[in-house]
Amino acid sequence: MFNASPPGYQPTTTQPGPTPQNGGWMNFPQQIPNCPTGLESLTMVDQLLVQKIYVEELHRDGFLINNSSGQKVYYVEEDSDGSLLQGLRPFDMKIFDKYINEAIHLYRPLACQGCFFPCCMQSIEVLSSPGIVAGRVDEEWSILLPKYAVKNASGETVLRIEGPFRKNLCCGSVKFKIMSADGRVQGKISWYELGSRNDADFVITFPMDLDVSMKAVLLGASFLIVTIIYILVGVYFY
Repeated sequence: MFNASPPGYQPTTTQPGPTPQNGGWMNFPQQIPNCPTGLESLTMVDQLLVQKIYVEELHRDGFLINNSSGQKVYYVEEDSDGSLLQGLRPFDMKIFDKYINEAIHLYRPLACQGCFFPCCMQSIEVLSSPGIVAGRVDEEWSILLPKYAVKNASGETVLRIEGPFRKNLCCGSVKFKIMSADGRVQGKISWYELGSRNDADFVITFPMDLDVSMKAVLLGASFLIVTIIYILVGVYFY
């Protein structure tokens, strides 16, 4: 079993950033049985587009998470003084819903930078509100292909993610396959070279009927993977 929450975790109910008054938010479904609070919108999507934005009132970068129609689903900001996705330092990322309540929390512990030994594998823990573990993503040791195990709250591997050869991670846009535990392709995480797409920096695609908690975990996986790609290509979100 995983920790109930990362060190220093505090659920947030209000936070600066894009608000419902700005418009463009998708309709927020209400009272879905057995759906964790804040994840209701994920029941209605099979694709998430993540785009970096600059938040003037905070004087820092953030992210908008949109559906395939371009409607806002979530807003993301990092709960630290560092630059978003800069290096492989530990971070907490807060993901807010339409009502500016924290719906998802991402926590990544300290990791070794540029190290491929088994003791230095990357991981990220994903929590839904209020501090309930949805699952986690653990990098698996591999020399040629980047591989990740996507686990539920009980620690069972539900999905796997496999990328292209490591040398190809520095060569333009790349795609990571999302597969079931028995190897069937279920979706993908696509990272786009800077400037090659104007509506998203990376896109996550998954089955519509996938458990909403696992959709949230895949969202966390995408941030972990993109962080590592940016380390390899030497570009950060400043």
